[in-house]
Amino acid sequence: MLNWAARFNICCFLDDSNYGQQPHSWDCLLAAGASTIFSPRYNILAQLKQFLAGNNRWLFGHIGYDLKNETEPGLHSLKAGNTGFPTVFLFEPEIVITVQAYTVVIHSAGVPPANVFSEILQVGNVQQPAPAQPVTINARLSRDEYIDIIKKLKAHIQRGDCYELNFCQEFYACPATINPLTVYNRLAAVSPAPFACFYRLYDKYLLCASPERYIKKTGSSIISQPMKGTAKRDPEDTDADEALKVALACSSKDQAENVMVVDLVRNDLAKICAEGSVYASRLFEIQTFPQVHQMVSTVSGTLLPAVDLSDVLQATFPMGSMTGAPKKRVLELVEQYENLNRGIFSGAVGYISPGNDFDFNVVIRSIMYNAATQYVSYIVGSGITFYSNEEKEYEECLLKALAMAKALS
Repeated sequence: MLNWAARFNICCFLDDSNYGQQPHSWDCLLAAGASTIFSPRYNILAQLKQFLAGNNRWLFGHIGYDLKNETEPGLHSLKAGNTGFPTVFLFEPEIVITVQAYTVVIHSAGVPPANVFSEILQVGNVQQPAPAQPVTINARLSRDEYIDIIKKLKAHIQRGDCYELNFCQEFYACPATINPLTVYNRLAAVSPAPFACFYRLYDKYLLCASPERYIKKTGSSIISQPMKGTAKRDPEDTDADEALKVALACSSKDQAENVMVVDLVRNDLAKICAEGSVYASRLFEIQTFPQVHQMVSTVSGTLLPAVDLSDVLQATFPMGSMTGAPKKRVLELVEQYENLNRGIFSGAVGYISPGNDFDFNVVIRSIMYNAATQYVSYIVGSGITFYSNEEKEYEECLLKALAMAKALS
């Protein structure tokens, strides 16, 4: 399916990598081609509400980090982005394929579904060769520069400017040429993830191995699953690996970091949910992935009548796990101290189904590639609190970057 779809100028492949993350709707979804495109530059949320009115179609695409400038008035993005993704892009696909267990359904308005199925089988599963030219990765910040900034952020926390802040750094290569499909397949092999995606937007590519869900709506129910708290793995020693997992579960620092984000998400969802319906249905759950153990909580609520995606974004975006508390002040500090434009990173990719249910991930553990400018990038971050150790936060960033570095090596 993916080999077939990657030839389209616009496509989006969403894969749960057999995790079956609950609540669960599809094993994978594929959208190829675009019959309708929504990508305004200004007054995005107001136009999105109009665009979604009476929606009864599939929509796929992304929400970029800079939508924060609408959800939090008074904010600005002063740094130029290098990967070129627009702030928001949604498209109605020409072809949608859903896979659940042993059932494949092909939705196609123009081409007979049987023809699509036949084309996919003819393409087959042949892997594309990797380019001969190696990719040389550079760090946007040196280790010493990173540690100095974390010390300054902790001083802000000590002064009471904020309680927690997600600070990110970029690793990049330019000029660099990669085969996006090959690199995505490597990334999926090295780091399978429940919210993975291959997303092509003309000459821009997102190769994503995200373990985190941002927001999911099913009928009147809505959930968010913020992820805060990370521990390395020791996959070669089962006992040691289990000890690392238990230590994360018992870590007061990680629990404090996680619960601050849970409180932020509860507060955000309370703006659009029935009074008394918002609660943490699962708290401090430990989930295991190839490189790391993660602490994940689930916040649930019942939506007020007529709430749509534009209202949800207004209330909750950017997601708490990639910002901090209080959110607006944190976003100002991020703009001040990060020497990058996050672009699609720490935004969201997902789908809206006919009937306006939706599911979006958090764009992390991802490689961004602009083929036109030959720019390759991946960004990693961690949550900074007063109790953070600068050196350990830097090592956590390198741990999170490992899968992307391997996929590009």
